[in-house]
Amino acid sequence: MKVHFIAIGGSAMHNLAIALSRKGYNVSGSDDEIFEPSQSRLKKQGILPEQIGWFPEKITKDLDAVILGMHARKDNPELLKAEELGLQIFSYPEYLYEQSKDKKRLVIGGSHGKTTITSMILHVAKALNINVDYMVGAQLEGYDCMVKLSHDAPYIILEGDEYLSSPIDLRPKFHLYQPHVAILSGIAWDHINVFPTFENYVDQFRIFCELIAQKGILIYNEEDDELRKLAKSLKNDLNLIAYSTPDYEVVEDGTILHFENERYHLQIFGAHNLQNAISAMYMSREIGISSSDFFNALKTFTGAGKRLQKVVSSETFTMFKDFAHSPSKLKATTKAVKEQFQSRKLIACMELHTFSSLKKEFLPHYKDAMKLADVAIVYFSPEVVKHKKLEPITSEMVSDGFGGNVIVFNQTQEILDYLNHKDWHNSTLLMMSSGNFDGINYDELGNEIVSRFSI
Repeated sequence: MKVHFIAIGGSAMHNLAIALSRKGYNVSGSDDEIFEPSQSRLKKQGILPEQIGWFPEKITKDLDAVILGMHARKDNPELLKAEELGLQIFSYPEYLYEQSKDKKRLVIGGSHGKTTITSMILHVAKALNINVDYMVGAQLEGYDCMVKLSHDAPYIILEGDEYLSSPIDLRPKFHLYQPHVAILSGIAWDHINVFPTFENYVDQFRIFCELIAQKGILIYNEEDDELRKLAKSLKNDLNLIAYSTPDYEVVEDGTILHFENERYHLQIFGAHNLQNAISAMYMSREIGISSSDFFNALKTFTGAGKRLQKVVSSETFTMFKDFAHSPSKLKATTKAVKEQFQSRKLIACMELHTFSSLKKEFLPHYKDAMKLADVAIVYFSPEVVKHKKLEPITSEMVSDGFGGNVIVFNQTQEILDYLNHKDWHNSTLLMMSSGNFDGINYDELGNEIVSRFSI
């Protein structure tokens, strides 16, 4: 099979390219920019484009498929050539479905927790030597590729993102997978540049449920109001499994989970992570894993990349980084850390980085999102707002949106100056962003705090 990637350097695209190359496909690609780590990883696999740019001459009739990334434009010269030749053009999720037509498809969807749930299932499957294909949205410890595609795995585990599939396919990605088993972790309005109303956003999850295979299974969080309403409205042939926060104890090095009269000592913490674990357990049953085997294997799981990931730790100080950026994620993550370290002062920092978060109409949705923090800091860059072609926002707008009681900065150095002059004894620092606060190196910051205060 000969497959060409238009925009091969994307975080998702380059992983799919590597997976297909490992499967034995003849893979080529192009891009107008390729950054690390994509560049090194493509080079190691032997499929890094020799030149940067778009080259229509690469698009030939002998290509079996062209895979189009979101980074490309509708008028991309390679795309236009592929359309002219009548070649089969796929989006990233569309081609994943092509690769999994003969497998049992298990899809994890929801506004939050997708990557963690997927990571939990993969961690357990690996520990128990169960052969699965997969696509996950973060780099996982012990894995060198976020996608695996094989000829023999009977199952594929797919993280189901609701964002658009490609420049010429405006369906949400998770509408293309047609799962046999699905999880929905929760619904909290996001991607407002694509889904302009909450009702429109919820509809995408309704459509996803309608695309579950006949007599398929939907595992859903019954503590989520929208999901409860959605579950009641679904077709009768779906098998519904509701889950909620299990009983648990907070302990110094994690959590004691109580389930079916057993106690499991896990390294993860926070109610939202335990909800994730329960949903992952129910889905794992569908590939032959018992609940006891699942939770025993989960004991060694420390989390997905950038999801409550520990940066540094000492006897009286711990620093975490987290991908949280939406209101629901901020609330859940802040609550989890405060609950785990009740006797410590919590300093929580978040960056408004996404299109939704920087839109002034969306700011009120952040009301009280970090109210459990002892000190809450919000950062935004006016330059990023300008780059995204949004109306300017002010520090006052941000503060009002969060309900006051937050410190607002719009210069990276202001954050660093503030953090470097605090007394960090008996404290926890939580850095939350889908970016990096425009240049903060978390490892350097954490090590600087530990060395400066000898903690």
